[in-house]
Amino acid sequence: MEVEDKYLTIEEFAESSYTEKRSRFLSFAIPVHSLDEIKIQLSIYQKKYYDARHICYAYMLGQERKIFRANDNGEPSSTAGRPILGQINSNQLTDILIIVVRYFGGIKLGTSGLIVAYRTAAAAAISSAIIIEKTVDKEITFMFEYPFMNDVMHIIKEENPIIVSQSYDSDCKMTLRARLSIITHLCKRLEKVNSLRFDK
Repeated sequence: MEVEDKYLTIEEFAESSYTEKRSRFLSFAIPVHSLDEIKIQLSIYQKKYYDARHICYAYMLGQERKIFRANDNGEPSSTAGRPILGQINSNQLTDILIIVVRYFGGIKLGTSGLIVAYRTAAAAAISSAIIIEKTVDKEITFMFEYPFMNDVMHIIKEENPIIVSQSYDSDCKMTLRARLSIITHLCKRLEKVNSLRFDK
């Protein structure tokens, strides 16, 4: 079974705006990495746009995309948060928070109109963002005797992990970082080197 070790996210903050029947929608795409970070961002936008009718949002966290939430903030159920989350899903993004601020223009949009408006606003913020692919990496640390340095370096040259740190005392110690999909293979090769032992 192939290990899924890459995911899509946005590189940096992006924003856009959209108007529908005099209602103005300001949309913001924000890179986030934790629920605490999301709370801070929501607090910032709620204070900044305190005069807006609705501040709706959706977020997705983690490379497995299992932590998510959609919030309608007073709009009819599933007309705001869910369409925003839908755009995050259709672009297969994670580690992202999208906030859509609505200033009511006096004309009601109706349920279907709201869904389209929030979906369009979220899509516009994503379109303004730079989408990047990131890999899921893992670090391993091991020790070995100096005479086997060439064996270790030969494997490193072929497998091409990142050398995070290395020290040479009576024993050599090294920490490598590699993509999740190659880490098992890398460990199996290193295990065959005489004297090598992994730091648990």
